[in-house]
Amino acid sequence: MFTHSPEWAALGQHAERLRERHLTALFATDDQRFARLSRRLGDLVFDFSKQRIDKAAIDLLLAFARMRRLSQGIAALAGGEMLNFTEGRAAQHMALRSLDPVMVGGQNVLPEVATTRERMRSLVSALRSGGTRGASGQPIRHVVNIGIGGSDLGPRMAAHALGPLGRGDFRVSFVANLDPDELGSVLADATAAETLFIVASKTFTTQETLANAEAARAWLRVRLGSGVDLAPHFIAVSNNVAAARAFGVSDDRCLSLPEWVGGRYSMWSAIGLPIACAIGWEAFEQMLAGAREADQHFTSAPLEHNVPVLMGLLGLWNVNFLGCASHAVLPYCQRLADLPSYLQQLEMESNGKRIDRDGRPVPCDTAPVLWGGAGTVGQHAYHQLLYQGTATIPIDFIVPVGDDVPAQRMLVENALAQSAALMLGRDEHQSRAQLAAAGRVADEIDRLAPHLVCPGNQPSSTLLFPLLTPHAFGRLVALYEHKTFVQGWLWGINSFDQYGVELGKQMARALSGAGGGAPPDGSTAGLLESIARIRGTRRS
Repeated sequence: MFTHSPEWAALGQHAERLRERHLTALFATDDQRFARLSRRLGDLVFDFSKQRIDKAAIDLLLAFARMRRLSQGIAALAGGEMLNFTEGRAAQHMALRSLDPVMVGGQNVLPEVATTRERMRSLVSALRSGGTRGASGQPIRHVVNIGIGGSDLGPRMAAHALGPLGRGDFRVSFVANLDPDELGSVLADATAAETLFIVASKTFTTQETLANAEAARAWLRVRLGSGVDLAPHFIAVSNNVAAARAFGVSDDRCLSLPEWVGGRYSMWSAIGLPIACAIGWEAFEQMLAGAREADQHFTSAPLEHNVPVLMGLLGLWNVNFLGCASHAVLPYCQRLADLPSYLQQLEMESNGKRIDRDGRPVPCDTAPVLWGGAGTVGQHAYHQLLYQGTATIPIDFIVPVGDDVPAQRMLVENALAQSAALMLGRDEHQSRAQLAAAGRVADEIDRLAPHLVCPGNQPSSTLLFPLLTPHAFGRLVALYEHKTFVQGWLWGINSFDQYGVELGKQMARALSGAGGGAPPDGSTAGLLESIARIRGTRRS
């Protein structure tokens, strides 16, 4: 077990030595701390000097990574080895943005990738130019992506993040929730003759996606007529061509997915078709180029200078040695408001595991709970807990610098102020001085001063880059992909399966009657009876 190794023990001992040291003390004893604990990747700055570490801790983390053969793991990932060991597949999402030959199972998969990419380009060009027409001959002006999980979160996030590249006369929407209100709100002002649906499901059996696709087809039939051929209004992204054809999608409108790409790593594949529809093909290619820059850095940079490696090591340090059970991602950019939701799936579905590659329990905690939202909105909500709550919560501040104009300057200043204030805190002496300066009398100062104290010492990293371009966006997402792999490798788990998710799906099918069994427990049985009574009361 790696937790019995000398490297792990040394990390634990050093964490104890650092535990009582405040970040302000670490800065006070090292005037070069920022220079030592920051890295660059192109025009991106990764500052981790506000993390509760020192150079010795970084050296120990790197020693642990070498003991865990992380460099070999990175090479295995890049080389197309079977790292998804439970499902017997490679995990070669990097091939989707590569320009060089990529081997998977002894075969170069680049021709397959290039063929799909060319089909995507052709479809996007026809859609955005008005060349694609619906059943009644009108140009398609509204594309609705129907998917869930990896078939929705990445494309939805990207389309929102790069929204300014869209066109006012061409709309792209997203539907994931089984709740009919989401599809209803998307179609409330839609014109059926101008609407096309992308049904994204690798197996074409995903319950939520197929239910929404059936509802979309029924909506089209009502508005276009029951005898109209609806095939011009559908594209499928799926490997189950037979099922897509049975649904009514023509073969030339069905795009496949490589088996060696998991859903949450798939926005670079045909799953990214709605992204390209929203931002245009050239911008989509720039997004791929940004991810490719991160790939090249990840696979070639030494561990000590490798940004996603350091991100992963810092996360492991915080979870396993500082006891941090959650992690906040705070993009100071409204267009990145969906990033925390995307990263929830990427990190928590990938690394929310308890069994290692040998089938044994992992001997330590794995993925933290990831959450967050766009700054500055969160400052007036959950930042209170960050300042005065009882938990240590590491934070990623993501800050596109933007143009030097008043509004953007204020946004960036808020981001920097939050990271500084959460680190520095405010002690009782400062609280008393602040109250005295406000003219409070001695009794009030005694009463209120403890309530103003903020301990500080909250660890954070900052990712800084000039503008949220397609290139910068692709690079950012790929960095988090690689961070996720690093942590999964170090913990010894498979970051590319999600068997836990299947249990809930199986239970839902059983409750629908498809399973043919009784309710699984007394609580569920009671709830089903209550639901029947509520519905019966409403009908009477």
